[in-house]
Amino acid sequence: MIGTTGKRIGAATTALGLGLSLAACSSGEGSGESGGDQTITLGIIPSWTDGLSTAYLWKNVLEEDGYTVEIQEINDAAPLYTGLAEGDIDVYPSAWPEVTHAAYMDEYGDDIEDLGAYYDNAKLTIAVPEYSELRSIEDLVGRSADYDGKIVGIEAGAGLTKATQEQVIPQYGLDEDGWELQTSSTPAMLNALDEAVQAQEDIVVTLWRPFWANNTFPVRDLEDPKGALGEAEGLHELATAGFSEEFPEVAEMMANAKLSDEQYGSLEDLVVNEHEGDPAAGVEAWLADNQDWVDSLQG
Repeated sequence: MIGTTGKRIGAATTALGLGLSLAACSSGEGSGESGGDQTITLGIIPSWTDGLSTAYLWKNVLEEDGYTVEIQEINDAAPLYTGLAEGDIDVYPSAWPEVTHAAYMDEYGDDIEDLGAYYDNAKLTIAVPEYSELRSIEDLVGRSADYDGKIVGIEAGAGLTKATQEQVIPQYGLDEDGWELQTSSTPAMLNALDEAVQAQEDIVVTLWRPFWANNTFPVRDLEDPKGALGEAEGLHELATAGFSEEFPEVAEMMANAKLSDEQYGSLEDLVVNEHEGDPAAGVEAWLADNQDWVDSLQG
């Protein structure tokens, strides 16, 4: 388990360590949309592997159609949405605008186009190892001393972090019981989870679905009877205002894009795990078995 898990956490750590940068880009021989600049910038938080996977998927598809695609990596959601609203980023290919990123949409939504949802069963979770006695978030009450009072979280600007701090903890009275959310990063959370599982120690972490870690680690979502984390939501492609006018064919393809649980799971596994450090190769492997998905983009 150490080797496999370490490899998968390493993929997220490597991606996060790149910080704010531009990935290598190339241009096809075609012209894409007629006239004008054919460069499209995709913004992602690289440690959030839904965005990493879908960005490289679109990079492959669009460059085959003659566009130049740049992937801009940003470490937090706030500057990503700012860049999207200001036009520095053209598309955020895997956003959570319905619940998780609703606050950012309230702030920047007037300058953002929603191109559609490619996946419709995403959810935020609080999770524990399967060997834990805990079954519900309510079970955390009175148990803070057993966990050093810490729920191990991810990036401070994540919607999951905001939901945990502003909804889960106060609604369940966890703050009165000495619980607090320890913000860090996705790789740091995964490392803490890995170490706890290997030692068979108790730990509480923030997670989400879809995410490869749910299949890699023996974890269980805690029930959320108060609905503090919200209902399942869709993962959307968000674009800067005016994008669909400038790139109508791309906007239409993104609106047509849909991924099933099986398709999404196989894509993320290939990108993050099987082709660690080379997401483009993972996408190529996935597309070799999913040409019908590319065909579906044309409606």
